[in-house]
Amino acid sequence: MSEHTHTHDHSHGHNHTHSHENKKAVMNRMARIIGHMQSVKTMVENDRDCSEVLIQLSAISSAVNSVSRVILKDHMSTCIVEAVKEGDMETIEELNAAIDKFMK
Repeated sequence: MSEHTHTHDHSHGHNHTHSHENKKAVMNRMARIIGHMQSVKTMVENDRDCSEVLIQLSAISSAVNSVSRVILKDHMSTCIVEAVKEGDMETIEELNAAIDKFMK
């Protein structure tokens, strides 16, 4: 199954279900980020140059932001579209709160 056709039922407390096409890609990206973090942890344990560690942490930060954008776009095209159709303000308010935390 390609990552673009992979679907996952995702339900919220507000009783509707969506498929998230990018779940496989997101999971793969997260696995790479976790592996990258492990390697940077090893760099710190081995007293590697702080500038090298900071460069790697910057790359990890960019990767986290990138995967966050994919998740946000997925959420907007599924859950939020459905919430607007249903007049589900709770889901929209939850997204707004999440964006406020994400954009600090």
